[in-house]
Amino acid sequence: MENTVNPGLLTGKVAFISGAGRGIGAAAARLFAREGARVLLAARTEDQLKAVTEEVRAAGGTADYVVCDLADATSVRAAVDRTVEVYGRLDLAFNNGAVAQQPGPVDGLPEADFDHVTAVNLKGVWLAMAAEVAAIRATAGTGAIVNNSSVGSLRANPVLPVYGALKRAVNSLTESAAVTYGPEGIRVNAIAPGGTLTEMVRHWDEVTPGVIEHLKSVTPLRRTAAPEEIAEAAAWLLSDRASFVSGAVLQVDGGAGA
Repeated sequence: MENTVNPGLLTGKVAFISGAGRGIGAAAARLFAREGARVLLAARTEDQLKAVTEEVRAAGGTADYVVCDLADATSVRAAVDRTVEVYGRLDLAFNNGAVAQQPGPVDGLPEADFDHVTAVNLKGVWLAMAAEVAAIRATAGTGAIVNNSSVGSLRANPVLPVYGALKRAVNSLTESAAVTYGPEGIRVNAIAPGGTLTEMVRHWDEVTPGVIEHLKSVTPLRRTAAPEEIAEAAAWLLSDRASFVSGAVLQVDGGAGA
């Protein structure tokens, strides 16, 4: 039975989350479910998806999952459609899935790596947004989408130049979509996390020792974020509490971009 006295932030909503097997996406799945949403988790690795789904269910939430490769158009569309098949509607989407690039200068990334990172981090987001807008239109009618960007998209990014460039493109897609779909009642925003203790950042620190300590040193709060803190920002933007917020790229970076 729903708590009608103090309903959750996302009570009554159906949410699609990509990259939900670990890190920020998994934290979002747990949080959105606690806040009352029925969630559909998508990622490439089924074992991770099953584990997070079972965890959400064990805590009393409603969750299902679908294996999805963001670099494959058919797979992306099928994953979004699966949400409607399972729950009958789509209200919200958190496009969180992404892959990292090998750290290094612009001329140091192999072309095949460039193509793969572009296919996932930009084309995959575009494909997902198009499918999500269609699903929201056909079911809930109105809704909200949040794309996961990066504080590294907002300035020069010599260590992760292609990753930063693609995330900056995601910001532009977000703003354009907000203008395009706002008249229909579909809000589109992005979050730009700063240093966050995800598997991606830990791997970066292994390849380039000292990265995590550097991230802390350039952050006024003098620490990194937990994935759950980034998920909280996404949840708010997706919720009706942010009903007049659209086209924003919200920095969630402990003050690093100030």
